[in-house]
Amino acid sequence: MKFVSSAVLFAALTMAAAPVLAQDFTGQVKARQGQFRIMAINLGILGAVAKGEVAFDAAAVKRATDTLAAVSMIDQGPLWPKGSDNMAMDGTNALPAIWDNAGDLGAKWAAFGESVKGLQAATDAATLGKALGATGGTCKACHDANRAPLG
Repeated sequence: MKFVSSAVLFAALTMAAAPVLAQDFTGQVKARQGQFRIMAINLGILGAVAKGEVAFDAAAVKRATDTLAAVSMIDQGPLWPKGSDNMAMDGTNALPAIWDNAGDLGAKWAAFGESVKGLQAATDAATLGKALGATGGTCKACHDANRAPLG
């Protein structure tokens, strides 16, 4: 009888804790926000070059564009679990609409990755600026559809 009571108690505690554990997406949110910070830092480096604030340095541009290319290869699926939106938890601006059309998020992420190839091909500030505009357009398309206004 004592074994049955312990087993029932264990099962009840496990089942009660499971929904709480399943809803803790802070790690996934922090990971996706971290990748966006890495993107912002490197896009800022490239933006300064494109605006002429910093001289075109092919090695520095290569490092920044290679970093963006590496980030674009991150599998986004694990970073966007359903229930990690701004209506379900604090600390994110992700709109619930993302999960209504998850394929759209994937397509927009792929478009970002493709646009980075243009950044990698830049040979001077002018071509970098043009490519940066295209990359910025991919960021804007995703933000307009999937991110709540900041603030």
